[in-house]
Amino acid sequence: MDKEPLSGPLAGRRFYLCTPDRVDLAQFVDTCIRGGVDIVQYREKDADARAVLKRGALVRDVCRSHGVPFILNDRPDLAVELGADGVHVGQDDCPPAAARRIMGPNAIIGLSTHSQDDFIGSEREPVDYISVGPINPTPTKPGRPGVGLGYLRFAANESSIPFYVTGGVNPRSIGDLLDSGATRFVAVRWLTEAADAYGAATALRRAIDTGRPSPKAPPAH
Repeated sequence: MDKEPLSGPLAGRRFYLCTPDRVDLAQFVDTCIRGGVDIVQYREKDADARAVLKRGALVRDVCRSHGVPFILNDRPDLAVELGADGVHVGQDDCPPAAARRIMGPNAIIGLSTHSQDDFIGSEREPVDYISVGPINPTPTKPGRPGVGLGYLRFAANESSIPFYVTGGVNPRSIGDLLDSGATRFVAVRWLTEAADAYGAATALRRAIDTGRPSPKAPPAH
């Protein structure tokens, strides 16, 4: 089981929203945080730098108003400009060591992993957390197969780094994920596609905290 940090910006934070841009971006992020999200990543892969700075500032300001860490995807240079709390990079993005040099010793650096080889490599990187997944295939990672619960169990048994599980996280999947060793969770479509983001967030937060689906949880997407 990975070690829960005793202090620092990730301590106790188990419910991670990763969101693309959307018309109601600031309101959506605010709603999700009020529903139980306690760390937020803004991920917009195709926008230019000016757009990322403009839209990312909206997410940053909402996160600051709630005391929730704000993570930017991929771009440590823009994360510094925004005053973000950290950056999340993938296996083919800016290397974590370079992100650490750009952002400094106090920034949160996250790294995606999709296999045991990725996991072993992450143990040598200056990262504060890794993501493990996607457990199930997801449209947010087109062309990437699901890694299944086997990789999650491996990470839970071997990791000394906090990890967040991704891919198909919803109130009905929480039981299997917890049983396989997950303690922290990334939600994307469960929240971004919800007709009632607050209801979806509170249902997932309740499932995370209790280990049981909410009887009032909306259907999984």
